[in-house]
Amino acid sequence: MKKLLFAVICIFALLIGAYPLIYVFVEHKYTFLGSKSPEILHNLIWRIAFFAHIIFGGISLFIGWRQFGSKFRNKYIRIHRSIGRLYVVSVLISSVSAIYMGFYANGGIVSCVGFILLGAIWLITTSVAVVQISMGNVVKHQQFMIYSYACTFAAVTLRIWLPVLKSITHDPDNSYIIVAWLCWIPNVLVAYFINKKNPTTH
Repeated sequence: MKKLLFAVICIFALLIGAYPLIYVFVEHKYTFLGSKSPEILHNLIWRIAFFAHIIFGGISLFIGWRQFGSKFRNKYIRIHRSIGRLYVVSVLISSVSAIYMGFYANGGIVSCVGFILLGAIWLITTSVAVVQISMGNVVKHQQFMIYSYACTFAAVTLRIWLPVLKSITHDPDNSYIIVAWLCWIPNVLVAYFINKKNPTTH
């Protein structure tokens, strides 16, 4: 069961991790950008933050899952460290961009706060994980990286929850407000219970 769940997570991570490619092949008015006002779209800083967020967020999602597996870690420790460095840099860029973008989120103050908190928790948990491994605290590093990837995986859960909520409520605007919180809070709770169940090794 665990292997099947891990495989499903990997498939979703790879698929959504490649999502930024849609902006190369699809006209922007048919993408998320089509929901933004002309004023925001003409804001150069916002556009830079948006593309930095989706590109580096996609990278972190695409490669992050590979870090969870003791056999791989132990056998390919140098590769694990290299992937880890790329993951951390990608998260730092994407999370800071996400925090900035959160102030312009669709749905008003409620969704703004939800996405800003997600970006902040993503940034903090990843940074703490780096500090912990630099101090030699391997277990704490692993635990905070689980929290970090739970936030990374919000990119997947958002795209699962949003169409589900829309189909149930028939209210796209309020569905988006709800998903600003629903896309990451359950993920973090799952990470908490994983860490609680396995407090010493992963």
